[in-house]
Amino acid sequence: MLWWRNPKRSKFGKWLDQEGIAQVDFAERSKVSRNTIWRLCNDKEYIPTPPILKRIMNTVRKMDKNKQIQDFFDI
Repeated sequence: MLWWRNPKRSKFGKWLDQEGIAQVDFAERSKVSRNTIWRLCNDKEYIPTPPILKRIMNTVRKMDKNKQIQDFFDI
């Protein structure tokens, strides 16, 4: 198994993989720390704070306007 193919990725992590976006690149675009992006991609139970969630979703919607919070998080 390759190190970047983590079978326990969250919905958000799987979406990044499908889009071919590196976690570091997304962190820079969204102005969210790399540690937070890593946690979003690998911890299925993690839900970010509202300001961070807003930054993430604004960046996601620049790439795919149809994505909603419910597509990634069970809120």
